[in-house]
Amino acid sequence: MQNETIKSPFPVFDGHNDTLLKLEIEAIRGTERSFFDRSDNGHLDFVRAQEAGFAGGLFAMFVPSNPQQDFSRPFNPKDAVNFQAVPQKLAFDFTMRLLERAEGIAADSNGAVVICRTPEENLSAIENDQLAISLHIEGAEAIDPQFYALEDLHKRGLRSLGLVWSRENAFGYGVPMAHPSSPDIGPGLTGAGRDLVRACNRLGIMLDLSHLNEKGFWDVARITERPIVASHSNAHSICASSRNLTDKQLDAIKESGGLVGINFHVAFLRPDGGFSRDTSLEVLADHAAYLLDRMGEDCVALGSDFDGCMLPGDIGDVTGLARLMEVLDARGFSSQVLEKIAFRNWMAALERAVA
Repeated sequence: MQNETIKSPFPVFDGHNDTLLKLEIEAIRGTERSFFDRSDNGHLDFVRAQEAGFAGGLFAMFVPSNPQQDFSRPFNPKDAVNFQAVPQKLAFDFTMRLLERAEGIAADSNGAVVICRTPEENLSAIENDQLAISLHIEGAEAIDPQFYALEDLHKRGLRSLGLVWSRENAFGYGVPMAHPSSPDIGPGLTGAGRDLVRACNRLGIMLDLSHLNEKGFWDVARITERPIVASHSNAHSICASSRNLTDKQLDAIKESGGLVGINFHVAFLRPDGGFSRDTSLEVLADHAAYLLDRMGEDCVALGSDFDGCMLPGDIGDVTGLARLMEVLDARGFSSQVLEKIAFRNWMAALERAVA
C-alpha cells in the first residue's frame, strides 16, 4: 500500500514544467502512458497532482534537438547535441504535436483539465478543483519571421513565450548551463527578437526571460510594455550558474511588477552547482528568502521545472510540494506569503501580462 500523500495547504500554480515533452518522448520510445494514470515515471501526472494540491501551471512546449538528452543528469554543454539549432518547420511541427497532446488531455478529462486562455479562467479552474493548463513555448524556434505561427498558436491558447532556450536562435542568445558563470554571455536580441517582443505585447502573450542571456534581458526590459517574468530561475548570488539572475536583474523585475518562479533543479540551487538529489530543501528556502528580501512578497512564485530537471530527493516529484511548504513555513514565512508564492502571484502576473 502506498503512503498517503500530504496535500499542500494551498493550491499550487507552477510556473514551468516539461510534462508534455516527457509524455511525447515516452510515446516516441514506445512506452506511452496516460496522463490520467498514477505512474512512477516522471514527476507529474493527474493522479499525483490531485493528491498533492497541484492546481496547474505553465505547461511548456519545448523542442529538443536530441530527444534522448536527459536533463536530470550532468552533461557538458559544449558536447550536448541538444544545443544544436532546430529548423523552424521542424520546431513548429513538433510544437503542434505537444499542443495537440495538451488538447487531447483536456478533451479526455471530462472537464477535470482545462486549457486556460484568460487569467479569469485560470482562477476559476483553481477554485473549481480543475487542473489549469496555461500553454507556454520554451524557445521560439517554432515562430517564423512573419509571426504567422505566433498568431496561429495564440488562437489555440498560447499565453506565454520564452524567446530562447539555452541555445542561439533567430531571436536571441541563450545562456549555457555553466557554473560558475555570469549570464552576461553573447550579444543582445536580434532585430527579429525585438520585433517578437512587440508582437507578444500586442497579443497579450507573457514574455519569459528564463534562459535568456543578460544583454537580451536588458533589451527586453527596454522594449516591453509588460512586466518582466522569469518563470524558472534562481538567485545568482547564492548559486552562480549562468541560468540564474543577478541582483541587478532581480531589481529590474521588481521595478517592472514582474516575478521570479523558483526553479527546483539542484544545479541551479546548490552554491557548488552540483548534480545531487541529496540537496536539502533548506537551500531552496535560502533562494526563496533571498528573493523575498530583495524583491518583496509580490514578486516570488514557484517554477519547479518538473519533468525537466533533477529534483531534491525530499521533493521527489509533485507529491513533495507539501514538504516544501513545511520548510518554508518553518522559516517563518507567513500564511499570506505562502499563499502568494503558491499561486496568487502567478494569477496576478498573468493578469498584468494581458492588461
